[in-house]
Amino acid sequence: MPSDTILKTMNAVHRGLVKISGGRLGLHVSNMPVVELTTIGRKTGQPRSVMLTSPLREGDALVVVASRGGDDQPPLWLLNIQAKPEVEVSVQGKPAVGMQARVATAEERARMWPLITADHKNYADYQKKTDREIALVLLEPKA
Repeated sequence: MPSDTILKTMNAVHRGLVKISGGRLGLHVSNMPVVELTTIGRKTGQPRSVMLTSPLREGDALVVVASRGGDDQPPLWLLNIQAKPEVEVSVQGKPAVGMQARVATAEERARMWPLITADHKNYADYQKKTDREIALVLLEPKA
């Protein structure tokens, strides 16, 4: 698994590609819309942004996968969400909106995981690499 520094660099390059291309490049990856998720760092209290794909939509909620490429450690953005679930989400380069993040329940994951892996087999491969259950996170509009 790449180091946190490499992952941060890849995210910065992706964000830059979207910006430089005026949104013509980088807003879809593997037939999934790209979202920019901004969490609040659980240790620093500072905003932290990451570019993610959303393989599924559940009503008004976007679903993102906390896979970290199948690493045994969860992504830092998931730990931030668990500490402070209020997030900002920009979908396909549009202005960010406040949302509430939550980890899918066991029942929700059992229903959604097969839908996600049927279309995006890479997630099933990531799950095979690790003993941890890869979390699905719902990004829901604030009530």
